[in-house]
Amino acid sequence: MTAILLVVAYLLGSLPFGLWLARREGVDLRATGSGNIGATNVLRTTGRLLAAVVLALDSSKGLLAVWLAQLLSGETDVMVGCAVAVVIGHIWPIWADFRGGKGVATAAGAWVLLAPVAVVWSVVVFGSMVATTRYVSAGSVAAALMVPLVTVLLDGHPSTSTGAVVLAALIVWRHRSNLSRLVHGTEPRIGMSGVKARRRGPFVG
Repeated sequence: MTAILLVVAYLLGSLPFGLWLARREGVDLRATGSGNIGATNVLRTTGRLLAAVVLALDSSKGLLAVWLAQLLSGETDVMVGCAVAVVIGHIWPIWADFRGGKGVATAAGAWVLLAPVAVVWSVVVFGSMVATTRYVSAGSVAAALMVPLVTVLLDGHPSTSTGAVVLAALIVWRHRSNLSRLVHGTEPRIGMSGVKARRRGPFVG
C-alpha cells in the first residue's frame, strides 16, 4: 500500500496545471518569462486570475496526496513520504517531460496536514518578504526555510523534521538561478514590465 500511495502522490504532483491552463490562453509558459510552469510565471504572462487558479490547483494536489495517505494509511512516515513524492512530481513531472515548477505551492499544500502552524508561519514570511522586496523568489526561499525551523521546534517528530528539511532543500535548490540573479541584482520584481507572452494556437486536448 505504501508504494502505491507514493506512486499516486508522484503522479498527482506531475499534473502540470499551469502549463495546461496557460496553453488554453494561447501561452507557452516554457517559451515565455522565466520558462517556469508555476503560478509566478503564469502571473507574469497571463494575469492574476489564472495565476490564482494555478496556485490553488498546485496547492490542492499536494494536500490531496497527503490526505489520501492519511486516509488509507494513517502513518506519519507514509504521509511525509507522500508529501515529498508529490513535490518531486511537481518538479519533475512525467506528464510534462520532467520539466516542472519549483514546488512551493505544492509543498505548502502537502504540509498543511502535517504541520499547519509551520505553513501559517511560512505564508506570513512569504507575504512579508514579497510585500517588502517585491521578489517572489526571495519570499519563496524564506518561506521554505521557515517550514523546517517551525516544524522542528513545534513538532519534533523525526520523520516530519526530516521531510521538512528535504522539501526546503528541494525548493532552495530549484531557486538557485533566482538566488544568483538576486545576488547580481538582475532578478525581476513583481510588477516589472517587459515580459511578453509568446502565444500559440488554442490548446486542444
